[in-house]
Amino acid sequence: MIEDMIEELPTVKPDTPLLDAVAADLSLLAGFQTDQLVGLAEELRHDLLYAVAGTGGHFGAGLGVVELTVALHHVFKTPHDRIVWDVGHQTYPHKILTGRRDRMHSMRQNEGLSGFPKRSESPFDTFGVGHSSTSISAAMGMALAAQRQGIDRKVIAVIGDGAITGGMAFEALAHAGHERPNMLVILNDNQMSIGHNTGGLATYFAKIWASKTYTALREGSKKILEHVRGAWDLAKRTEEHMKGMVAPGTMFEELGWHYIGPLDGHNLPQLVNTLNVMAELKGPQFLHIRTVKGKGFAPAERDPIGYHAINKLEPAKPTKTPVPAKPKAPKYQDVFGQWLCDLAAQDNRVVGITPAMCEGSGMVQYASQFPERFYDVAIAEQHSVTLAAGMACDGLKPVLAIYSTFLQRGYDQLIHDVALQDLDVTLAIDRAGLVGQDGPTHHGTFDLSYLRCVPNMVIGAPSDENECRAMLQSAWLHEGPSAVRYPRGEGTGVAIDSGLATMDIGKGHLIRQGAGIAILNFGVLLDQALAAAESLNATVVDMRWVKPLDEAMILSLVETHHGLITLEENAVAGGAGSGVAEFLAEAGVRCPLKHVGIQDAFIAHAGQGECREMAGLTAEAIITAADNLGAPQLASQTQQAS
Repeated sequence: MIEDMIEELPTVKPDTPLLDAVAADLSLLAGFQTDQLVGLAEELRHDLLYAVAGTGGHFGAGLGVVELTVALHHVFKTPHDRIVWDVGHQTYPHKILTGRRDRMHSMRQNEGLSGFPKRSESPFDTFGVGHSSTSISAAMGMALAAQRQGIDRKVIAVIGDGAITGGMAFEALAHAGHERPNMLVILNDNQMSIGHNTGGLATYFAKIWASKTYTALREGSKKILEHVRGAWDLAKRTEEHMKGMVAPGTMFEELGWHYIGPLDGHNLPQLVNTLNVMAELKGPQFLHIRTVKGKGFAPAERDPIGYHAINKLEPAKPTKTPVPAKPKAPKYQDVFGQWLCDLAAQDNRVVGITPAMCEGSGMVQYASQFPERFYDVAIAEQHSVTLAAGMACDGLKPVLAIYSTFLQRGYDQLIHDVALQDLDVTLAIDRAGLVGQDGPTHHGTFDLSYLRCVPNMVIGAPSDENECRAMLQSAWLHEGPSAVRYPRGEGTGVAIDSGLATMDIGKGHLIRQGAGIAILNFGVLLDQALAAAESLNATVVDMRWVKPLDEAMILSLVETHHGLITLEENAVAGGAGSGVAEFLAEAGVRCPLKHVGIQDAFIAHAGQGECREMAGLTAEAIITAADNLGAPQLASQTQQAS
């Protein structure tokens, strides 16, 4: 156990003799005695902090499962026995122990280690994750596969108290209770996902830990009633009913799981003893542990949200004459959050919804100012969409703030519950496009494709933060389903209109008049379009809206240019460029056309700019596309010739 709290991230590699031995040969861990296991956990915690100081990344969750990680690899024969981690933010200690310690400096960098479990990276990473609530389903699939193939194998799913609120997790729990595979689910209950947990289950757990009512009632009653004939028997029967109401294991037992817990997740000897027992049990087993997110690192324990992830520590620079820092442009999420606050102050129909991403979506201020009109539904993307639909049915105008990659989980609800009924729901789609170091599980590169095909949808893609604000207002005023997608990170630094200005839906904006080629930009790659245009003397249009398209603008460009290039930070297949091509084909207009977007591939993790370069979303790629358009000839002339 950690005795002394670590106050600062280490900048000097710590002395770790036990970890050195295990990292070189994991099989040694099985023979460790209790004192060695405790020492190893302490060394692992220091090493994790040292690694993250150099690379940045998620580490609060990892610090909370150091003891659990050591215990799992000590008790079970990994990778023969399978460990399936939910989400994966907590797997840094696991990676250090399983042969990747020397590569931790490359974490989340181009061609480096992934920030999440990745099957191609190591046989110890049994299932690729990034989204939450998948571990129990995947682990059950592995357990059933082992059963059918006659393989003696234990499969363990590690899931957090935030992730277990996801509907998929409950579906798996119910199914496993019926099929009864040999598997173990470990609930890592730190009462803290990324933000504060919400929902009945989280509240239920919290009440259990916070209240001493049951214990006090039981002990006090025993002292009194054991002296009264027959009364203690009645009290004991009453106690059983009480346990059914308050015991945290009741629900899991009713679903068919053998429940043990809650245990102190930082008590390594107890963890090891319990896991040794559970390893021999058959059928679905459920172990409930309580941990502290950021355990052992004082700043993270005090502020688990702020220390969910950090940037790397930069070496101190030589002292120079101070230069006034250039003011940073606001993040798109903060532009959204301010717009929502300003709108809510003027219209009491506004309701803000988020699936457990209050901080990430810029809604902290809104939640504080309008708590009665703010709903954090926990990790329940499907529910969030249909909840908004229900509100829209009865006079409210909900705004759902959701990451592009997470909206994928609510796609059926978007079609069936919102669009089919033409309900007035506004989607504020954050993290659209390439997000950077979190990689392909978190890139939002499909939303234009999967939204564009849905009837009744209005879809906007702003090119800067001021346009984003006006577009959000226009979408919200639109009576029907609408979506505005914007990227992760800072805006361009343009002046932002503090009012509630609007723009015409379905109308583009001519940015640069050129000749020969016209570049149709959809979204935040406008700077690349303009850079290419300077070299090509091309026309640039900020299209703004993906659906409806500015068809009149497109036709006028076809008449005066020999070719068009579409530009978007989305998959080419089915994206904005596909919409332009479909319109031209339907209109019977022939025009040389090239699409610059994300080709048919997943983009690896790297810096956000590096990801865009890997995907070919650059001025150079636009110039190459222009070169491939063929000889200059007006599209109108081509039509006449045909």
